[in-house]
Amino acid sequence: MIMTMIILKQSLFLLLCFTFQGLHSETDTITPGFSITEPGFIVSTGRIFKLGFFSPENTTNRYLAIYYVVSENTTIWIANRDNPLTDSSGGTVTISNDGNLILINGRNQTIWSTNATSAAPANTTAQILDTGNLILREASTGNIIWDCFSHPTNVFIAGMRFTDNTITGHKMKQTSWKSPSDPGLGNYTAGLQALNIPQIFAWKNDRAQFRSGPWNGLIFMGIKQMYSPYLDGIQVRNDSGEFYFMSPPVNFLMRDELNSTGSLVKSMWNEQNRVWDIIWVAPENECDIYGMCGPFGVCNALNSPICSCLRGFEPANRGEWERGNWTSGCTRRKAMNCDGENRNLDDGFLRMPFMKVPDFAQPLPARRGDECRTTCLGNCSCLAYAHDLNIGCMFWSETLIDIQQFDGIGPDFYIRLASSELDNNNDSKLVIIIPVVVGVAFLSICIFIAWCWMAKRKGKQIKEQKALETLQSNLSVTIVKDESEKVNTQELPLFTFKTLADATNQFHVDNVLGRGGFGHVYRGKLGNGKVVAVKRLSAASGQGAKEFRNEMVTISKIQHRNLVKLLGSCVERDEKMLVYEYMPNKSLDAYLFDPMQQSRMILDWKRRFSIIEGIGRGLLYLHRDSRVRIVHRDLKLSNVLLDEDLNPKISDFGIARIFGGNQDQANTARVVGTYGYMPPEYAMNGRFSEKTDAYSFGVLMLEIVSGKKNTHYYNQEWSLSLLGCAWKLWNDDNGINFADPKIANTSFEEEIVRCIHIALLCVQEFPSDRPTVQTVLSMLRREIVDLPLPDQPAFAEKWDRYHAESSQTSSQFGFSTNEITVTELDGR
Repeated sequence: MIMTMIILKQSLFLLLCFTFQGLHSETDTITPGFSITEPGFIVSTGRIFKLGFFSPENTTNRYLAIYYVVSENTTIWIANRDNPLTDSSGGTVTISNDGNLILINGRNQTIWSTNATSAAPANTTAQILDTGNLILREASTGNIIWDCFSHPTNVFIAGMRFTDNTITGHKMKQTSWKSPSDPGLGNYTAGLQALNIPQIFAWKNDRAQFRSGPWNGLIFMGIKQMYSPYLDGIQVRNDSGEFYFMSPPVNFLMRDELNSTGSLVKSMWNEQNRVWDIIWVAPENECDIYGMCGPFGVCNALNSPICSCLRGFEPANRGEWERGNWTSGCTRRKAMNCDGENRNLDDGFLRMPFMKVPDFAQPLPARRGDECRTTCLGNCSCLAYAHDLNIGCMFWSETLIDIQQFDGIGPDFYIRLASSELDNNNDSKLVIIIPVVVGVAFLSICIFIAWCWMAKRKGKQIKEQKALETLQSNLSVTIVKDESEKVNTQELPLFTFKTLADATNQFHVDNVLGRGGFGHVYRGKLGNGKVVAVKRLSAASGQGAKEFRNEMVTISKIQHRNLVKLLGSCVERDEKMLVYEYMPNKSLDAYLFDPMQQSRMILDWKRRFSIIEGIGRGLLYLHRDSRVRIVHRDLKLSNVLLDEDLNPKISDFGIARIFGGNQDQANTARVVGTYGYMPPEYAMNGRFSEKTDAYSFGVLMLEIVSGKKNTHYYNQEWSLSLLGCAWKLWNDDNGINFADPKIANTSFEEEIVRCIHIALLCVQEFPSDRPTVQTVLSMLRREIVDLPLPDQPAFAEKWDRYHAESSQTSSQFGFSTNEITVTELDGR
């Protein structure tokens, strides 16, 4: 009896072990004799991916899938996507007798197999790797005979490849689901098209839906977001006629999905919120749809209608065009002359800046753009050209299709036109235009003289702005000629003094948004209802016309979502004003430091981190991505404005400097800025560079984290400034105590301390030790995981106005003094 009980216990124990093993196991490998049965799984060594069973929303069908451990409803690969498990008995994954990994249903039917051929079928194993790749390997040789990355579904992740073999024609593509609840093969595919110059395409039933633009060795030139650093690292390579696109492994979770509606969606895992943040979508707008405006049409999402014809072309079907159907495109108004092998050499080229160049480009290596021009001009069939430093020349000789106008980024595109279509060859038109203009001018002069004579007789004084009262509803206005010559207004809309005076209720004190060394900022409402911020230079301002011109010229050259937008200016007599977009939430320092600002409670840690990233993106645009390189030199919280969604926008470019060519630093004898935000090399020696803004950015990060103002903070116990206090607490492994109590909780401690660490790297004494803003953003996004140790900040001790005033007396002992302004600005 006792012996029988022992045997029963041992049998029950073995049965439980095998049952448990069939359900789930902390192993990453399936071997012969081992299987997993629904709902079992295996998990990669680093616990990043699982191979197990998955059911989409709104269905009971089950699939063998690879999914993330942190997000089990997010798959990267599905085995039986067109043959789901539908019975209630469950499925089993095992190694078959022929060495393949198979999925069988409850009726012991094989519904999916790797279908690989092995020289040693009795000795194969299947393993799930930390990259997400499921491999089938011969255990004896270690050879991989099958892997799931070579059979992608609808998701592309780091380590995968898209291939296009130009010799065999074989493509490896991702394929969409049929619907959000059906992973079966859908209507959309995406992959690499290596014809001529490699591009990424998305197709709907083999018809082009989206195109990335040419690969220039660094980026796909038709994807605007790729001009930012977060997409760096992807590669397109040629291996004996087989081109492949790949993304190297990274230290964060990122995925590219082709969804069931045909959109390419790039998302990144947000560990803090446990969600996938979407960082890029294509098509983003109608202009991203392939060939939206048809042949020889150009698309601009900012225009209405979005489609127009290229210069020298007109709609092929005007009726369809006027109804909003642009697919028929445009045709040339005037045929181009072609004599034998050469076109008319009097032809010219129209430059179109910031373009997504057309499809079907033909490459030709060339160092300079003028080589492309000469080659195209001498070729009878050449319709257009573009030049890229990495590709060389790109020529188009057939239909020009899928052209898009970008905003501030992208290459120049040159389209060939007959000489009569170019602006510099309109002599025949001028013969008619000039006499008309002269006649109108003469008549206007006569009327003006008569008007002045009548006004003088009546004894009335005529004010200058009476001649400037007519405004267009789109903000464009007229300006007195003599005044416009004093300040270079570039292409900005110009306002009259009367318009802005009426908009601000004659600059009433109730409309004051802020004040500083320049004067006041007012809230104004234009006649068309648009609310604006009007910055009026005071006649007694220490910042004169030089700063005014500098700010106007600088900011007119740039446009970015994290930079305040300049709408126009006013220059009349002694008045100088700038008109900006209105920021309803004023400035960031109002949120953080104004005790009357109750809404500061909105700024939790997630919002503060988002603001830090936004400021960094704005700075990166100034330093790297704008048409001109700009150093702000006065970055502080009062110069960071918040829009209605609390998105940050950098403002006040009065002392910004534009760098040219290969210039990376400069010196000035007139140091301007604000105490507490200037690095030592600038405050002491007048030397500034991009690292000057990096230092100010570090100070801003510490202010945002601590909720304390650097210029007003002093620790009595340690006799330290805000920077010194941050250094001491971080160095003592007590960085969380530096944070604002409103955000200092343990769930965000690691992120907050990391942010303090990054800020301390920015405020190091020597510029060479500070990271660039681009590197700072990579650190914040954890693209760079391991951070170097910072040195102690230069201004760790309190450097307040008393010390500054004391330092002025040092000049009598032979030390030079700098002209440094200290401004306190209210939000605007």
